[in-house]
Amino acid sequence: MNNVYFVSFAALIILSSCKNTEPDAFAFGNFESEEIIVSAESSGKLMEFSVSEGLKLEVGDYCGYIDTTQLYLKKLQLTSGIRSVSARLLQLDKQLMVNEVSMNNLLREKNRVVSLLGGGAATTKQLDDLNGQIDVLRAQTDASKAQKSVLHAERESLEIQILQLNDLIAKSIIHSPSQGIVLEKYLYTGELAVAGKPLFKIADLSELMLRVFVSGNQLEQIKIGSEVDVFIDGQDDSLRKFRGTLVWISGKSEFTPKIIQTRDERVNLVYAVKIRVVNDGSLKIGMPAEMRL
Repeated sequence: MNNVYFVSFAALIILSSCKNTEPDAFAFGNFESEEIIVSAESSGKLMEFSVSEGLKLEVGDYCGYIDTTQLYLKKLQLTSGIRSVSARLLQLDKQLMVNEVSMNNLLREKNRVVSLLGGGAATTKQLDDLNGQIDVLRAQTDASKAQKSVLHAERESLEIQILQLNDLIAKSIIHSPSQGIVLEKYLYTGELAVAGKPLFKIADLSELMLRVFVSGNQLEQIKIGSEVDVFIDGQDDSLRKFRGTLVWISGKSEFTPKIIQTRDERVNLVYAVKIRVVNDGSLKIGMPAEMRL
């Protein structure tokens, strides 16, 4: 009988010892995600918008498009303007070629008159008239070249406007900026989209952030990059363990949030800490958890 009492007492001590070695929760908090709000980059009617809540998207996946009719018509107008400017440039080029031929003829005529003037077969007036025609033709050529420069600048301006329209048309096609799950959808097909107005919210749930709050006297026990244990409630009042990496510590303190219970209830100021945890599908946004060192 004494042996039975001794064994029972020893087992009680061992169980008590094991219970005391289990670490207490270091901090409490809730899971959150790094969410991206995708906004419209142009304005117009949503002609197609196939996004739905819960849909899994990859980077660059097509989601829909905004009406581009007015942008396309404006592009046609600018394209027509470029063709008109190009035609005027072609006309100026031909005029410059005519001026060049006329200039060569006048210069030959001038040389002939100068030769005749030495023998008395031509008059000074004839030479002056030729010089006047040459000056006028040079002025016309300079004016045509200046006009040509203006037309080149005008065409360049139109081409830049077309590039701007192409960019707006491209931005009217909605793509997913990252991989993740659609959390919320704000607009539907047929509604009016406005540049800067949110279309949907997406988040990558393959990893979640556990935001916990620690007191100032706990800061020295943690550091960025260290690995910690994260526990969530499991079945039958058990705890399920995950491994996480501490990635961020707030640089300033704040008052303890009402929903958080710290180890020391007398602490009023705490520091926010983020822990990155790989999600196997069981972690959800807003789920409570605790961190242990």
